[in-house]
Amino acid sequence: MKYIMFVALAVATSFCSLASAQDAPNRDSIRVAVQEICPVSGKSLGSMGKPIKAIVGEAKEEVFLCCKGCLRRKINAQHWATMRANIKKAQGICPVMKDELPEDAKSTIVEGQIVYVCCPPCTKKIAANAPAFLASIDELYLTSLKARETQR
Repeated sequence: MKYIMFVALAVATSFCSLASAQDAPNRDSIRVAVQEICPVSGKSLGSMGKPIKAIVGEAKEEVFLCCKGCLRRKINAQHWATMRANIKKAQGICPVMKDELPEDAKSTIVEGQIVYVCCPPCTKKIAANAPAFLASIDELYLTSLKARETQR
C-alpha cells in the first residue's frame, strides 16, 4: 500500500477555472484536471476545497488529494488505478515516438510526474530532456481536456 509522505503545497484549481483563465494554466492545475479524483477517497478533486499536492511512495510521485484529511489515510488501490487510467488516457500518446500508447504502456516518474511511454527505451530519452517532454505532455493533457469539454 502506498503512503503519502509529504505535503508540498495546496493549489486552487478546477477545469472550469482552466477554461476561463486568460493566462496559460500552470502544470499543477493541468495535472489536477487530468487526475480528476483523489487516490485516497475517490472524490472529485476540488469537491472538498483546494486540492493538496502530496508526495507518494519511494518514487516520490506527486499526486493531488481532495483534502488535508486524506493525508492521514492510505491510498485506495482502486482509486489509484482509476487515477492512473485517467492520466494515461489524457496523455494518449508516447511523447517520444508520437504513437498511441499501447494497452501495456510502461511508465516512469519524471520530476515527480508519471509519464507513460510505449517502450522502456523511451524512458531514457525523456530523462535526457525532461523539461521539453513534460511541456509536450502538458500540451497533450490540454488537448485532451479541451476535447472532453467539447463532448459535454
